[in-house]
Amino acid sequence: MSETMQSLDQLAALKGTVTAADAPTYTKKVDKFGRAYATGKRKDAVARVWIKPGAGKITVNAREVETYFARPVLRMMIQQPLVAAARAGQYDVICTVAGGGLSGQAGAVRHGISKALTNFEPELRGVLKKGGFLTRDSRVVERKKYGKAKARRSFQFSKR
Repeated sequence: MSETMQSLDQLAALKGTVTAADAPTYTKKVDKFGRAYATGKRKDAVARVWIKPGAGKITVNAREVETYFARPVLRMMIQQPLVAAARAGQYDVICTVAGGGLSGQAGAVRHGISKALTNFEPELRGVLKKGGFLTRDSRVVERKKYGKAKARRSFQFSKR
């Protein structure tokens, strides 16, 4: 076992021993069709996302993104990782999404696009990580408890 540090100088000397070679290296991961795949999750929604170089067409469950996500806010949310990485209009995105509502599905697609981008271009990882697109938002709906109307709300009290 290593010996105990007695001074700050010894600690500073130890810091210099960690090299850049210890940092993980990320490689490009594509299939035989030249596509990068990733799974994105948000609330109860799960999105399977494939990206490949193209004209910027986004397809969700075999439909155009404009018809599937009618609200402009949801479409803007999906575009965020591509805009942050300055790759808007350069990749075709094909995704299938299931579970949850529209907002959760849009978040799952955004998470999947971010992860697929890092699989296709590992050098974009820093930009996407800084934007918070690679972090899975772990907030989910709290379960209902017995003796309660909802997760925390009690039944209405009546004195008579």
